[in-house]
Amino acid sequence: MSMITASTWIPRGAAAQFPTKYDVDEKELSRISRLAKLQLEDAEEDLEEARNGEAEGKHSASEEEEEEEEEDGDVNMTSAKGYAFNSFFDHCALNCPNISPRDADDDLKEYDLDHYDSDHSATADVNGTGESMSMFGNARSLAYHDSNAEDPYITIPDDEDEDDEREELQVLSSDNMLVAAKVEDEVAHLEIYVYEDEADNLYVHHDIMLPAIPLCVEWLDLPVGKGLADTNAKGNFVAVGTMDPDIELWDLDTIDSMYPNAILGQASAEQEPEQSTDGSNKKKKKKRKKSKKANDNYHTDAIISLAANRSHRNLLASASADRTIKLWDLTTQTCAKSYNNTHTDKICSIAWSPSNPTVLLSGSYDRTVCAADMRAADPSQPPRWTVESDVES
Repeated sequence: MSMITASTWIPRGAAAQFPTKYDVDEKELSRISRLAKLQLEDAEEDLEEARNGEAEGKHSASEEEEEEEEEDGDVNMTSAKGYAFNSFFDHCALNCPNISPRDADDDLKEYDLDHYDSDHSATADVNGTGESMSMFGNARSLAYHDSNAEDPYITIPDDEDEDDEREELQVLSSDNMLVAAKVEDEVAHLEIYVYEDEADNLYVHHDIMLPAIPLCVEWLDLPVGKGLADTNAKGNFVAVGTMDPDIELWDLDTIDSMYPNAILGQASAEQEPEQSTDGSNKKKKKKRKKSKKANDNYHTDAIISLAANRSHRNLLASASADRTIKLWDLTTQTCAKSYNNTHTDKICSIAWSPSNPTVLLSGSYDRTVCAADMRAADPSQPPRWTVESDVES
């Protein structure tokens, strides 16, 4: 199964001309270790729950069946080898009457195959010259060079391959870029496409692996994560909402990234080691993982829609299946405000007003559309319109 679940355009000139390779320094390695530890703990919890849900009788029965299959396979293999061996000598007896099986054994003895792997011949005299034969017997005659530039047989400079790769990754200011969220054979990833107008060519520039099925993507022009908090700086990032309750922020100008630059949601608080000093973080995380009750700090269900505010670049709105809308501050990577009473069902679409950047339009499965001013302390009674069916986009 192959399916594109979401897509968004990247403005011309927003991408870096030459994307950088993902560099893992000590600080980045420490951040990755914390994220990987959280993922490992989640996987261990899921595995433990799956094991507890299975009956012990089923395990023992399956193990016995596997042992019987292995024994049957060994017997069948042994029988097959014996059958093939006997068939070979039967064939020789029928088609070669002058050669007996005993003669065939005598011919093989000439080669002493029983001692084929022994090392007694490693130092044997070769052609009576007095020189011994070994695997690296002529190593002394090999020429060594301190660098490839001194080797006359290496004609391609090392920098030439790097220049070719750099040219392949180059993004021109006239190129159009498109981000597509894709699911293929149960593997979720982002594909960043480049469309060349002059050559009429569309190709995948690079891709990013995702942990869950993506549902929405939103382009961001503000650098986020890794200590970046300059609201005047420009960047090329994308926010991704998936079936998980967290929002991942990725740098599109970095190739072969292993982990997102930042995570908005429950995982963003847990990846900081200062959150717990007594070892109770795992139990607390597990308890919150099972809870589906909406709260003011993070989403508890799938992220269905995202909307970046183009006037206030540090603000990102998100809508979730937990029936809440959250306003995120990208500079601090925390939830600035949560709106829990706007709709009574899953919120599937949100968009900022182009004329009034503080008004957010939202649509839900409760068949209503709301226009709420995010400056209000509690916009629980915003203007509301009823539609005939569920709002999806």
